[in-house]
Amino acid sequence: MKTYRLSDFLPTTKKECELRGWDELDVVIFSGDAYVDHPSFGAAVIGRVLEAHGYRVAIVPQPDWHGDYRDFKKMGRPRLFFGVTAGAMDSMVNRYTANKRMRSDDAYSPDGRHGMRPDYPSIVYTQILKGLYPDVPVVLGGIEASMRRLTHYDYWQDKLRRSILCDSGADLLIYGMGEKPIVALCKALDEGQPFDAIRSLPQTVVLCAKEQIPGGISQHDTVLHSHEICVGNKKAQAENFRYIEEASNMMHAQRLLQQVDRRYAVVNPPYPPMTTEELDASFNLPYTRLPHPKYKSKTIPAYEMIKFSVNIHRGCFGGCAFCTISAHQGKFITCRSKESILREVQQVTEMPGFKGYLSDLGGPSANMYGMGGKNKKACEQCKRPSCIHPRICPNLNTDHRPLLDIYHAVDALPAVKKSFIGSGVRYDLLLHASNDEAVNKAATQYTRELITRHVSGRLKVAPEHTSDRVLYLMRKPSFKLFYEFKKVFDNICREERLNQQLIPYFISSHPGCLEEDMAELAVITKSLDFRLEQVQDFTPTPMTVSTETWYTGFNPYTLEKVECARSPREKLAQRMFFFWYKPEERRAIEAALRRMGRSDLISELYQRKDRQPAARRRQK
Repeated sequence: MKTYRLSDFLPTTKKECELRGWDELDVVIFSGDAYVDHPSFGAAVIGRVLEAHGYRVAIVPQPDWHGDYRDFKKMGRPRLFFGVTAGAMDSMVNRYTANKRMRSDDAYSPDGRHGMRPDYPSIVYTQILKGLYPDVPVVLGGIEASMRRLTHYDYWQDKLRRSILCDSGADLLIYGMGEKPIVALCKALDEGQPFDAIRSLPQTVVLCAKEQIPGGISQHDTVLHSHEICVGNKKAQAENFRYIEEASNMMHAQRLLQQVDRRYAVVNPPYPPMTTEELDASFNLPYTRLPHPKYKSKTIPAYEMIKFSVNIHRGCFGGCAFCTISAHQGKFITCRSKESILREVQQVTEMPGFKGYLSDLGGPSANMYGMGGKNKKACEQCKRPSCIHPRICPNLNTDHRPLLDIYHAVDALPAVKKSFIGSGVRYDLLLHASNDEAVNKAATQYTRELITRHVSGRLKVAPEHTSDRVLYLMRKPSFKLFYEFKKVFDNICREERLNQQLIPYFISSHPGCLEEDMAELAVITKSLDFRLEQVQDFTPTPMTVSTETWYTGFNPYTLEKVECARSPREKLAQRMFFFWYKPEERRAIEAALRRMGRSDLISELYQRKDRQPAARRRQK
């Protein structure tokens, strides 16, 4: 077991800088999260990457934004710029429920303490820094800034907001995974480029006057509807989003321009996906994998969840309509090498408290490792935000053998008793019938090994809904596939004499979902003997297809109208059907079914147990 010194962590105070012999910092990062020196926490990754390139970096976690701002002054003025991130989550998702009620805890704070960050830390921290050091540039990064880089709907204020660059006063925004652009920015500054002249750096957003746009506005740019037009025209906002999402998932995207407040938000195209070697280099940095010693005797819940897990790839080609992963990481998968993964697993086995069990060998989706386009040139021309919706692309390699190889290598390590898969599994990839029988055989083998070797009693999957119409809007596969997967799961458990549970996730109030859809969901899941526990009410988060559809009432890709449950009353009316089995919900559910003319479902839910549900009969 390795013992770490205070100087093994990135400094968080002047005293810690002195321990390293530093009298000046190049970059100071302010984060809304506690500082955990682990590759799952963005501030630590950016700090370590810059450190590896010779820059002196400090992190100020969860600064006090009240009073005299001493936390914002304590590190002094950096040589290059301040970095600001709200943390690993959008702050409003972190602080509020789908019903806009304040949460009682914060998983990214010591002991889960609430109130350690403000609403919109990206804005609050930047405005404080600009007041104290008006001549020092501020660079925004992280999920909150990334998803708010252009005009976006804010559910908590119920209005369209401008690019977060406008409201914060920051000088530049890095979107997506920031290793490459942050290093390129520092190098450009070290080469003598003035900060306000850096306007073409890939994967960044800047605000500038029309005459300052590098190269001017050309036919190669995508010019979006202005912020002001979108405020008055919801269809224009919906139309904008299609181009924004496509640009986030293209190998060679066009530059996006949006006029706002007589200036332009210039979104430079992203860097190409990282190579395996580049991703390995990021994960192989000298992380201690521990919370900073300042949190001694305190628990950081988000860290406890992932402390014995290993992330094996980046990116997700699922393109789920309600998810921000592809908008932030892109749809192209970058895999770590087996050597890099095994090196980190070995490090995990040497951590205090490790008892032989890895909680997760996963990624954004557990079983996309090693997958991508067979014809890379075709991928370079592709605009589809999903490689598996509405159907699996024939160019997609769905071979599970590379992933099985990783599992076998990890499980062969003497210190590993068992590796669990905690990340979500795409069962449509497992059931996909490829033209290559070897690939199909590998999928069958993977499914059996997943269920028999890598599940801790409960396998969580995400069908999300039972209505195929709603599922199409979600960009999820037909519920028929869930029936098929459950049959496979049950057969394997029976053959292997396992007492495993299948735990499905579902969402209510998604755009296009009606009360009747939720009523049928209740009947169908009852017929499958599920009493649902992994459920959530749809929360509109910035820059997803679902959110833009929910706000505008239009499908961004077809501009067709979509019905949405918007009011708290409508949302609660849908959510209650998850809990049909609770006595306190029965009266309201029966009244709702009578009101919508579906009294036939009352007997399906509360009386008949031996008959096939009416909702299921209709599906057939």
